[in-house]
Amino acid sequence: MTTSTYSNMTDYKYIFQSVKSATRNLPLLTEREIIQTLQSLREISLNSIDFILQANLQDLAKMDHNDPKYDRLLLSEERIKNICNEIAQVESLPSPLNRILESKILENGLELQKISVPISVLGIIYEARPNVTFDVFSLALKSGNGLVLKGSADAEHSNMAIISLIHQALELNNIPKDAYQLLPVEREATKALLEAVGLVDIIIPRGSQGLIDFVRQNAKVPVIETGAGIVHTFFDETGDLTKGKAIIHNAKTRRPSVCNSLDCLIIHESRINELPELLKPVLDSGVRIFADEKSYATLEGKHAVEKAKNEHFGMEFLSLQMSIKTVSDLDEALNHISKYSSRHSEAIISENQANIDKFLKMVDAAAVYANASTAFTDGNQFGMGAEIGISTQKLHARGPMALNELTSYKWIIKGNGQIR
Repeated sequence: MTTSTYSNMTDYKYIFQSVKSATRNLPLLTEREIIQTLQSLREISLNSIDFILQANLQDLAKMDHNDPKYDRLLLSEERIKNICNEIAQVESLPSPLNRILESKILENGLELQKISVPISVLGIIYEARPNVTFDVFSLALKSGNGLVLKGSADAEHSNMAIISLIHQALELNNIPKDAYQLLPVEREATKALLEAVGLVDIIIPRGSQGLIDFVRQNAKVPVIETGAGIVHTFFDETGDLTKGKAIIHNAKTRRPSVCNSLDCLIIHESRINELPELLKPVLDSGVRIFADEKSYATLEGKHAVEKAKNEHFGMEFLSLQMSIKTVSDLDEALNHISKYSSRHSEAIISENQANIDKFLKMVDAAAVYANASTAFTDGNQFGMGAEIGISTQKLHARGPMALNELTSYKWIIKGNGQIR
């Protein structure tokens, strides 16, 4: 089946049934077959860079350069090569399947094993991130899962080009391509996917808070939230200025359009006079600052600094913008984070071990840092290979979701005639 426009719900149901049927045999694939298929995809993709970039240019031509999604949509030769390197890393990781998670023999002689198995059919709804198409396929194949992909209209041509390469790699290795399908961009396809009870096992949205909220509110299929990142870094009364300058600059400017980038700097009031020096690299990089009353008094006159409004706190900027909040102690910082955090990534810059320990224990987030940039919240950086998203919820998975997080488990019971 090839990607095309489907006219009604019956057609969508047929797609989902085809994916589910083709997925049943994926757990029988050998590790060698999986690795060969991922190798094929890397080779085909590296030989098709111009093809991918031409498709990506069609999508970029429709988007405003100033849109925060533009950078996420953008592919380049370097980015494609990096994607292929991530696929190679997934190849090298041990299989997450058939691991014995628990084993015991009961008094009646029954032998019990709890083993890891695929979730089965994953539904991925994502915005202008064509790299996701590569990433989730490599992870799904390695973990024995099928895929129903629903990208946005922003990345339509890019995603169609990439899925065609994926299907080539699958056909070369005699793996049914029906197990990995890209839906058309129409909204009706999203509705059908969210209601595909019994055919799709789980939905994972990747994108804005608006997309995530929509999926959570409308899905009849279970959802794993890969939430928006409203990220804070607290520079306390003992924070090292040199470390702080580097960490804050990296967290804000490395790639401002992604979910682990810094949104709000919290600073202890005793360090307020050092704020201009602390922010010098950030200001030199053209970051626009929304400062609270105390920090504004220190920064007034600096280019691109203005007074913060209430809406600037709890905002995921996804651009070269950030807010500043001044606090009197660690508890006030913790309260601010608790109120505005999206539970993604939070950090403290401190030389006080008691403050660090309290921060790490009390902050409720998927990733909590001490003296390091939040830019590291990434499956590849955590040594997981490509990621399927950053889960901000607490059921099933939390933080970067990679191979192990794409499995469930079942119990295997072996007996010799026992009855109850």
